[in-house]
Amino acid sequence: KAVVSTQSGHYGRGKKIPKTLTPFGNEKTLNINSLVLTNIQQSNYFKFQLYELNTYHQVLDEIVKKVKHLEPWEKGSRKTAGQTGMCGGVRGVGAGGVVSSAYCLLYKLYTLKVTRNQLSSMLNSNHVYVRGIGLLYIRYSQHPGTFWDWFDPYLDDEEEIDPRAGGGRPITIGEMCVQLLTRLDWYTTLFPRIPVLIQKEVEMKLQEWRDENAAALQEEQGPEEHDSARHDDRYRDVSSDRRREGSRGPRYDDRRDREYDRRGDRRRDDRLDDRRRDDRLDERRRDERFDDRRRDDRLDDRRRDDRLDDRRRDDRLDDRRRDDRS
Repeated sequence: KAVVSTQSGHYGRGKKIPKTLTPFGNEKTLNINSLVLTNIQQSNYFKFQLYELNTYHQVLDEIVKKVKHLEPWEKGSRKTAGQTGMCGGVRGVGAGGVVSSAYCLLYKLYTLKVTRNQLSSMLNSNHVYVRGIGLLYIRYSQHPGTFWDWFDPYLDDEEEIDPRAGGGRPITIGEMCVQLLTRLDWYTTLFPRIPVLIQKEVEMKLQEWRDENAAALQEEQGPEEHDSARHDDRYRDVSSDRRREGSRGPRYDDRRDREYDRRGDRRRDDRLDDRRRDDRLDERRRDERFDDRRRDDRLDDRRRDDRLDDRRRDDRLDDRRRDDRS
């Protein structure tokens, strides 16, 4: 059954919801990581093949044909060897890789300025990756205050989707919605941050949704079956905690502390490398601006000399005419 999100909570009751979608944040980049966006704009697939697609339906057909996962990079093309901490994973710092068709098509959709009805039809599509790209489009481009109204109707959706490049980790559409509402990272890239107050409100609503599901499950199982299952879960948790406590001691704590220190050092080194790279880029830009000024000054000098030569030539001509008349 098709579900249409209303976003009544964000726009207020009684107010007419606009048909067009107003982008949130950076309207030029879709709030996508700059490294991913640069690879999208420079890819031959986006510049030549997707350039010929001019309609929403053509892009949907291309999603059905090309998209096999929802990661920003194709499998094996992202070289993160030797990169750790923020450089190796979340921040997307480095040489990049082969950008995925999913993210190229996601950005292509943004350039077409899809409407609210078109986005709703994507979420109710028969093709699972069309639905997945629709969910990512919401997470990247829409106001965080509308996230719950968009995702809430699909939290119980049990259709499976495998967002990982190469497959092997399928999740349901509902689980994907929960990840988009609660996680900041998505396969080596970052989503736009959700304001703290909105994030707290979303977490409260998620907890209410979980409590309702637990209550419904209890009613289906019956009190005795539910109590036995809860007892089994509690026994497993206690026994696993005892095994964990018995196998870990001071040596484990020391190793863990050393590992935390190493990770902190790596992150510090990564941030230092990022600053150095930014400084080098700033110096290059400063040198380029200085060269541009020098070139402009030379051009101005040439134009000034040309004007002076023209005046001298005109003066000589005037002298000759005056001599001829005399």
